[in-house]
Amino acid sequence: MYQLAPNIELLFTEAGDYHDRVRAAAAAGFDAVEMWGPTGVDAPATPKDLAALKAALDETGTVLTAQLAEPRTQFMIPPWDHSEFYRKLDEGVAIAQQLGCPRIVVGSGTGFGGWKRQVQLDKLVEIYQKAIAQIDGSGITLALEPVNVRVDHPGSLLDRTAEAVYVARGVDSPFFGVLYDIYHSAVEGEDMAAELAGAGDLIAYVQLADAPGRGEPGSGSLDWTERLGILRAAGYDGPIGLEYYPTQESAASVALIRELAVTA
Repeated sequence: MYQLAPNIELLFTEAGDYHDRVRAAAAAGFDAVEMWGPTGVDAPATPKDLAALKAALDETGTVLTAQLAEPRTQFMIPPWDHSEFYRKLDEGVAIAQQLGCPRIVVGSGTGFGGWKRQVQLDKLVEIYQKAIAQIDGSGITLALEPVNVRVDHPGSLLDRTAEAVYVARGVDSPFFGVLYDIYHSAVEGEDMAAELAGAGDLIAYVQLADAPGRGEPGSGSLDWTERLGILRAAGYDGPIGLEYYPTQESAASVALIRELAVTA
């Protein structure tokens, strides 16, 4: 059975503020949630009340499985000064430790304009080797997310699972891996089984949404029995973030994936 973690930016918004969404998710039977930026520097616009969020997590026994790095990585912007990313990384790690969150999701941004792709990927390796050295001993894992450029993130550098795996192999740390998002991979037309086989044990986290549309499982055309079967066959047994835009009320939108996760 997979542990499912509703994204509280998108799900259980009917309950109100973020801490109330945690309680609503717990009341609906979930023991985990995920979120985007911890303070709202990038998204959402309104900063989170971290004390209230921690209280809700502790009160309900809910685990926070992942949060985003702030600021989101935009490494191509001249003069390629990454100091703000590294500075905020320390803050993000402190927040993750406060909230009991084991993972911070990072990205590639739009790359380094005018450079060959291989050079850009190697530069990402350097950036994240430095980041891992900086947070050494924290116990926090950085999960690198490739995203689709066909629909949601045009212009992003990292849009292929295999290239994220290349970067992760280059960083070469047990605290650095790949976030495999079933939705982004499907939109890019990837073969899920082949990508997971190529990633080996580097998958640090998984998220999902249906395609097309990025709604809840059952709203698009993906076969979720098949997808969860592929995931299990690949050896992944960690949590799965439900990062989708619901087309119906939150509790109803999770029905299919919860049913399938029980036997996956």
